[in-house]
Amino acid sequence: MAMAMAPAVVSGERLVVFLFVARVALAAPAQLAAPLAVLAAAALAVELAVDASASASSSPLRRFRTSRPGASSGILLGATTLPSVMLSRLIQLYRVLLADPNGREEYAYLEMQYWAVSVSCLGMLAFFVWHLRQSPSNGNSIASKYGLLLIILYPLAYLFHLLLKTDGGLLVMSNLVYLLCHGVAAVILIQHILEKFPSCSSFGEAILVSSGLVLYCGDMLAHTLSKMEFSISSEAFIRAPGTRSEIGTVIQGVLLGLFLLPLLYKSSLQVLAYCRKLESQRTQTVEECTQKRIDCGVFYVSLLVALLLLVPSWMRLIQGFEVHPFVWVFNYIFTDSRERLALCAYWIFVIYVSIRRFYSISKQSKTERILLRKYYHLVAVLIFSPAVIFQPDFLDLAFGAAFAVFLILEMVRVWEIYPLGHIVHQFMSAFTDHRDSEILIVSHFSLLLGCALPKWMSSGFNDRPLTPFAGILSLGIGDTMASMIGYKYGVLRWSKTGKKTIEGTAAGITSVLAACSILLSLLASSGYILSQVVIPVSPHNSTSSWARIAS
Repeated sequence: MAMAMAPAVVSGERLVVFLFVARVALAAPAQLAAPLAVLAAAALAVELAVDASASASSSPLRRFRTSRPGASSGILLGATTLPSVMLSRLIQLYRVLLADPNGREEYAYLEMQYWAVSVSCLGMLAFFVWHLRQSPSNGNSIASKYGLLLIILYPLAYLFHLLLKTDGGLLVMSNLVYLLCHGVAAVILIQHILEKFPSCSSFGEAILVSSGLVLYCGDMLAHTLSKMEFSISSEAFIRAPGTRSEIGTVIQGVLLGLFLLPLLYKSSLQVLAYCRKLESQRTQTVEECTQKRIDCGVFYVSLLVALLLLVPSWMRLIQGFEVHPFVWVFNYIFTDSRERLALCAYWIFVIYVSIRRFYSISKQSKTERILLRKYYHLVAVLIFSPAVIFQPDFLDLAFGAAFAVFLILEMVRVWEIYPLGHIVHQFMSAFTDHRDSEILIVSHFSLLLGCALPKWMSSGFNDRPLTPFAGILSLGIGDTMASMIGYKYGVLRWSKTGKKTIEGTAAGITSVLAACSILLSLLASSGYILSQVVIPVSPHNSTSSWARIAS
């Protein structure tokens, strides 16, 4: 029986996730690594239970249509990625604090974010277990029982950790409420994503998106609450560190406005619909003719209100940002920086040439869509690599601006806002494949965030020169070469049902290693590596150092 179960339990994806989580956990103290191990074990048990119930017609999860039926749900990968990344950030910040003890407030806040995203993922695992237990045949499986047991064990481990650090009281209660809000919000969000956007993501991708959005919005809420005066003692609330770069403040403010835009737009439409009911009835032809114009006008007005009024007001009141963000961006680009203007001209040229060329190729329908999309990955390498070396701060701002533009264009496309809605939909449809649904097109978001997140998260840390290039190398080089070589020359497949080939995997790994070697030589010759500060980590008394910093 054990031998029969082994192929179902062990897979290439799960093995890679295990190695990744184990590497992070071994570098962290036991009080932080043990909860990650429990979370990973719970995620594995839930994934096994969900995958086992996928073929059953009575499975309650069948009502949530995923993007790739028959493939792994990806729950283990989705539930462990962000907690592992946050724990890696804690390890990185720990190395900095060994040389400079200032910044313990930032460390404490980052540790709370680690617990928050872990609880969010735990809540979504409980969401899947609850649905599985609605069916007796699925809910009584061994995997689901183990998953439920580990889910219950995790909050007990956190309570034990919290009681060891503090003396209890109001601080403990506020932390528990803060984490509970993250867990509940994540469950509500993932249910909304799976119901409103069917076939747009796998379960693991939905977990990753939900936990990321809840973490980011929770960070904005924490900064907002930390600037407000309450009658209760301020020590009872999560204290967000006040130090943040101007670029980070601008990006966060603009994204906050865009996240509030759908709420503002839909609320305005409901108000207008109520007002029309109070007016005299007109002919249906006139109403249909004017409805789209009214909706378009409401959208553009809501967009202007969000970006020109709400965003600057929040940044001024909460972040103390006195200058209007658009004025600040204009001054940043055009003041004392010929290099930034030259980089902008280079970006415009590359984007124009690539879009014009690849769009004409896509209309001929002779090139496979998956290969055409990989060409854009190579374009991303051409666009982002020079900026990481010569203008890293400006690239952070450019990533945020591009993400904001993508959000606006996707809203325009989904809501069919005149006059750009149909044009954007027609253009984007030329590059879609089976992984994009008719509701949402997410491929360009995946490519952009895959390149941007390593750069954003490495800002402020300069002891790992290749870290900002991680997304560019893995997506732009590794993923592209793996897909192209595997598609054209792949013969040996990793599994009978999958499409991944050994030739493609070998090409991806080899290309990334070769690119890293070439990039290191270029960085060393340009003096980039010599400007990096390598922070020594003392192997002695590491446990006591962690305890000192955490306290």
